[in-house]
Amino acid sequence: MQSLEKSGRRIIAGRSIRWDEELAKSAYAKGLWVHETLADTLQRAAAHEPERVLIIDGAVRLDARTLFDKANELAQMMARRFPEGSVISFMLPNWHETAVIYLAATMAGMIAHPILPSLREHDLRFMLKDVKCRMIFIPEQFRQHDYADMLARVVEQLDEPPEVVVLRGKNSRFIAYDSLFQDATAQSLQPLPSVDANAVRMIMYTSGTTGNPKGVMHSHNSIHALIQQIGEHWLVEPGDKFLVASPISHIGGSIYAFECPLLLGATAVLMENWNAEQAVELLVSERCTHFAGATPFLVQTLAAARRAQTHLPDLKLFVCGGASVPSSLIHEADDYFERAVVTRVYGSTEVPVMTVGVTDDVAHAADTDGRPGIAHIKISGASDGILDGGEVVAKGPQMLVGYVHAEDEASVFDAEGYFRTGDLGRWVDDNYLVIVGRAKDIIIRNGENIAPKEVEDLLINHPDITEIAIVGLPDPKTGERACAVIVPRGLAKPKVTDLAEFLVAQGVAKFKFPEQVVIWNALPKNDAGKVLKHKIRSILIDSTS
Repeated sequence: MQSLEKSGRRIIAGRSIRWDEELAKSAYAKGLWVHETLADTLQRAAAHEPERVLIIDGAVRLDARTLFDKANELAQMMARRFPEGSVISFMLPNWHETAVIYLAATMAGMIAHPILPSLREHDLRFMLKDVKCRMIFIPEQFRQHDYADMLARVVEQLDEPPEVVVLRGKNSRFIAYDSLFQDATAQSLQPLPSVDANAVRMIMYTSGTTGNPKGVMHSHNSIHALIQQIGEHWLVEPGDKFLVASPISHIGGSIYAFECPLLLGATAVLMENWNAEQAVELLVSERCTHFAGATPFLVQTLAAARRAQTHLPDLKLFVCGGASVPSSLIHEADDYFERAVVTRVYGSTEVPVMTVGVTDDVAHAADTDGRPGIAHIKISGASDGILDGGEVVAKGPQMLVGYVHAEDEASVFDAEGYFRTGDLGRWVDDNYLVIVGRAKDIIIRNGENIAPKEVEDLLINHPDITEIAIVGLPDPKTGERACAVIVPRGLAKPKVTDLAEFLVAQGVAKFKFPEQVVIWNALPKNDAGKVLKHKIRSILIDSTS
């Protein structure tokens, strides 16, 4: 049931979401939005192609029939325990069980809430309370961390604690995952709810640079539109295989693992932990055709492929995004891989895959962040002071339907309903977007605007630099100064004068030169490989206070 609320919003399955009637009409007309959910697609696959393998996790191969049966049993348990629209969280690695849990929540009309396994008590406690989680699935242990102990501490601090289910362990304090299926088979199967495709089906929290993270809400249809876009632009054919190394708790990993196998006829090959040598082995042995990940994934995969003396002949597409991507890296990988198109893309949790890359032109694939796909992108407040660019704003059928708390939306949507990304960009050759930095990353030195990404993209080609992040630090004389944090390539440790000499040769204005250099062994990143500049800045400021 739907009921109209105030202008621009709608109540669906008990949640208030943003609603744009014109956008909805267009999305339905183009087939990007539909009236069924992934649960319907899974049921159809189980009936018509029951033996087609959807998920590969080491020796485990989940076919359509098995995945449907397991998800249906788990969905029955959820429906008996909780009301429709309840939040089901899972804090798990890239294991095949996550697909069962995700599909079960979808079938039961629940909301899936993936949580990064790298998070700890502070963030976990906040999220579980914020979404009013009813059940959470965790590993007993993973990467030498005791999740059962952590959840025992967390639930004691919550007024309404969720039920805790433990996978791949024997923790007696909580519910054993396997026992849920034993309970389900002892009960007669009941009809599951008919789910509105515009209802919220997933909540994923952003990592926010300040304050608490925000819960991004996606509907069945916003994700369906996203997958249709991928199918159209990413050279996907039935029988293709996606290597899923990105965490399934990020938007990228989740769609490759859960959505693409059913909606695009593909198979997801899961990696529990990232290891470049193992990735190359899987790319070869499983004949994977698609791989998407941040810059470190591409750098390390390319190096490992060279060591293994393979040009990855089955790989059709490598999609690189989530962090600064040097154009030289795209050219290098494109030259080395036997068949694969390598391209940069741009998106966010709120508006995933805003640009779809470039698959027919290596120059634009390397030097830009690609063409827009189904999102309408504008450059807002373009200014000559920032590389002839401005803030990137976007609107499309794959965008979020709101935040968990509507008040968080006030500053992130403009009057026309465009999402304000906070990123600065400009157009190249009319139809190719280039991201030049974050609005909050702009360094203002003596009144001059410096976009760090522009300088980083040049300095990454310095022979003594493996990684670099430039941040602004408070300076009593100039307002801010540019500090370059460098991970060196070898024993040489670049100095300020070395960077200046390199940039002079590139014809860069002197006011953009870094004034300070700090050498680190590694840059802090999130699990998607994105450099955490706010953390770098905080560490540097604390070290001088």
